[in-house]
Amino acid sequence: MGLTNNDIFKKLRVAHKFRDDDIVQICALVDFKVTKSELGAIFRKEDHPKYVECG
Repeated sequence: MGLTNNDIFKKLRVAHKFRDDDIVQICALVDFKVTKSELGAIFRKEDHPKYVECG
């Protein structure tokens, strides 16, 4: 069982010390709209009912 996109995204977030606001701004630079609540769902544990897979 390898790393999921969510796992990689979490590791990048920690390695670069990004906050939710930083990620939202970075995504906006490439015209990708994401909200803080959507990020929260991506960063949840897989067994959480509101977990969302990162595409």
